[in-house]
Amino acid sequence: MREDNDVGQVLAEICEAAAALILPLWRSGLTVTHKADESPVTEADKRGEVLILERLAARFPDIPVISEEDASEFGTPDAIGPRFFLVDPLDGTKAFVRGDPNFTVNIGLIQDGRPVAGAVSAPPSGETWYTQMGGVLKRTRGGPSAQVRVRPWPKGEAIALVSHTMKDETIQKLIAEYGFDHREPMDSSIKLCRIAEGSADIYPRHGPTMEWDVAAGHAVLEAAGGTFLTPEGEPFGYGKADAGFRNGWFVARGG
Repeated sequence: MREDNDVGQVLAEICEAAAALILPLWRSGLTVTHKADESPVTEADKRGEVLILERLAARFPDIPVISEEDASEFGTPDAIGPRFFLVDPLDGTKAFVRGDPNFTVNIGLIQDGRPVAGAVSAPPSGETWYTQMGGVLKRTRGGPSAQVRVRPWPKGEAIALVSHTMKDETIQKLIAEYGFDHREPMDSSIKLCRIAEGSADIYPRHGPTMEWDVAAGHAVLEAAGGTFLTPEGEPFGYGKADAGFRNGWFVARGG
């Protein structure tokens, strides 16, 4: 297989193919069903995952894959090796169902508990962010790629990206803890990409996520100069098979 510096480009192409498949299904009145944990799932999630799994198998046949819909139906493995992909074919399904544009396609490569390559595509806007040669490139609708990077913390103007459902009292506690000035509600891993490109500054997540929700965005953010750590400032690891690949809290920051 290619070196990790080049894997991001391949993952970007796969994400964009899945995004092209998913986009016509957005706002099309798809039937919404619910998984065992009551989270929504649509035909877009399922079709996107099939495409991604087929293309990963063709390009990287020796690397195992853990993907959201497969894990929901069949469960997660009891153990995983040091190198594997994490796939979320449609992160932000609730936004997708509402007709909001902030949903993404995500593929991250994990090596020894750390994300070493990743790509994220946003179907409605046509944006794709991906790791390459130690940095992050962004392109829109197949256009030319340009490098992006986090911005320095803008004192007095720092923007936090938060959940739509977050209560005001919780936001006030986060402001006191992290010192941001403005907040913008947003769904999905696109929050990590907005920080990576210097459009926002912090995403404090004091709540549950799964590894496939954040692995690709984590790879992108770190490659763009940001950090993705526990609230205590410790490294954030992957491959938590004993916990069903569930995450603890984290804080994603720009410069």
